[in-house]
Amino acid sequence: MRKPLILLGIWLYLFVTKKTENHSNYYMSEEQKKGGYGADQIQALEGMEHVRMRPSMYIGDVGVRGLHHLVYEVVDNSIDEAMGGYCDTIEIWINEDNSITVKDNGRGIPVDLHKKEGVSALQVVMTKIGAGGKFDKDSYKVSGGLHGVGVSVVNALSEHLTATVHRDGKIWQQEYERGKALYPVKSIGETDYRGTVVTFKPDPQIFQQSLEYSYDTLASRMRELSFLNKGITIYFTDKRQKDENGEFATEKFHSQEGLKEFIRFLDGNREPIIAEVISMEGEKNDIPVEVAMVYNTSFNENLHSYVNNINTHEGGTHLSGFRAGLTRTLKKYADASGMLDKLKFEIAGDDFREGLTAIISVKVQEPQFEGQTKTKLGNREVTAAVSQAVSEMLENYLEEHPNDAKTIVQKVILAAQARHAARKAREMVQRKTVMSGGGLPGKLSDCSEQDPEKCEVFLVEGDSAGGTAKQGRDRNFQAILPLRGKILNVEKAMHHKVFENEEIRNIYTALGVTIGTEEDSKALNLEKLRYHKVVIMCDADVDGSHIATLILTFFFRYMRELVEAGCVYIATPPLYLLKKGAKKAYAWSDKERDRLNEEFGGSASIQRYKGLGEMNAEQLWDTTMNPEFRTLRQVTIDNGTEADRIFSMLMGDEVPPRREFIEKNAVYANIDA
Repeated sequence: MRKPLILLGIWLYLFVTKKTENHSNYYMSEEQKKGGYGADQIQALEGMEHVRMRPSMYIGDVGVRGLHHLVYEVVDNSIDEAMGGYCDTIEIWINEDNSITVKDNGRGIPVDLHKKEGVSALQVVMTKIGAGGKFDKDSYKVSGGLHGVGVSVVNALSEHLTATVHRDGKIWQQEYERGKALYPVKSIGETDYRGTVVTFKPDPQIFQQSLEYSYDTLASRMRELSFLNKGITIYFTDKRQKDENGEFATEKFHSQEGLKEFIRFLDGNREPIIAEVISMEGEKNDIPVEVAMVYNTSFNENLHSYVNNINTHEGGTHLSGFRAGLTRTLKKYADASGMLDKLKFEIAGDDFREGLTAIISVKVQEPQFEGQTKTKLGNREVTAAVSQAVSEMLENYLEEHPNDAKTIVQKVILAAQARHAARKAREMVQRKTVMSGGGLPGKLSDCSEQDPEKCEVFLVEGDSAGGTAKQGRDRNFQAILPLRGKILNVEKAMHHKVFENEEIRNIYTALGVTIGTEEDSKALNLEKLRYHKVVIMCDADVDGSHIATLILTFFFRYMRELVEAGCVYIATPPLYLLKKGAKKAYAWSDKERDRLNEEFGGSASIQRYKGLGEMNAEQLWDTTMNPEFRTLRQVTIDNGTEADRIFSMLMGDEVPPRREFIEKNAVYANIDA
């Protein structure tokens, strides 16, 4: 049996939802619990207590994503040193015990006495929120971390951290437990090296879900950082596994061309329609701007934007500037070329971006982000700087490459014609929404609950499993939408073909979502979303995995907002049923099956569930649909650029990269002969 979802495991974080205990209860007195409220109940939290009580405020969550975020915070400090020109090599190790070591050859954190605090500057940086060199404009021109929370938060959320500084010919060291220094900074030897080494082990009291670091997740971020900061060398080693030669798995990330190379890496699975990557780097209005772009044969727009190395997946003013510059310059060129004369309708901004892959990276001295999460840039002055840079870059390129210019304009005209066709198909989808009286799809078995927050819909593979699910569900809050076989692979299809597909139209109609918001005509409108849990429920076999991947491709390309809102889940049906006498138990893996068989005395009858249709309604409810016992894996996008690359590889036209991927990862599959 091949393990299901092997293709997905590499790039999407699928994690089990579980109830987390509220740490604040620890601090509550008996009187509080009884409802008393006086001066004693007003807490002024000292030092890093606040971080430990409310970790999600600082690192996003205490799940897998937050765990990896700790590494990024420490590495960002080294990158900031590199951006200042003080450091060119960063080394990262995942140690055998899942602790992390980050080493750089920067200036080393100062260790001399801090006048105001009366302790070493290293201790101040490591134990105080709002401490760091980024607030002083002279120390760092630009930096990613500006909240002054980075490494001190990592320290507070680690059960143990060791900071070693090589500076001025001496080695200085200090250790901490859960953010508290164990001893004053001391000198432990002499050195001719310069730089900082930080080793930390995340605290199991905080990260209860998992303490296991993913090599692929960290490697993709390090690769991204090397592209965004050309000339820096990053070594990444995993000490938990050895290769055939008995050496630790190590990767070296180094980029000479920066974003140009990044584009070629991202678009390696797509066919370009122009000879080379269009790129520029320079300063506009004192803002360093770097842009690279290429046109390919696909129908998707892939824009990736960064501010001070932080991926701003919600965009912002730098993205608006790019779009404005691109549209203005291309439209001017297309009008002048006379190629648009025969077109009967106006070309829209979207048409210029179909089949475009672009990366915009800006370095801003004082970035203003909209919201706490640093995912949308708000600096007004950036728009004009990027727009100007893109206009100049494109004008020069179109003049120097007339054949490429002609190809791009033809692609734009085709996109406009397809958009025209897609609009009609889209209107068909819109017309049949719930509110407009077109009714719900006939196959949908709806629930009686009207509150979307309480409702969930199961997208089930095939009618037979759909029938079992309808019988087994709780019809108060669970709806069932059976899908006929494999849905359309949207990665290869034109937009209007997607909206003409019956299964996809049914999904739109059943969910109650529409296309187009006030800000963006292409964005998904979730205002009338009818279910806050959309659960993909497929068979636990290879075909089931393929269908789940097709549905996820559709969600990623056309309903990404739904995934980002945390509404998409994958159900986990069991693989085996073990029976012995009156005893019965379910197993979700081969390991669990063998363990249960041993517990039953070794001679239990084992039934392998090939598909959902093999279960009766009661079994399906008990194992996969009952909120009390089921395991739902939430789909989150951890790294948009990497997810985009993997989707285009797994679902696109190019076969060799997909074959290479399967061969590399097929080691993890067990196949029954």
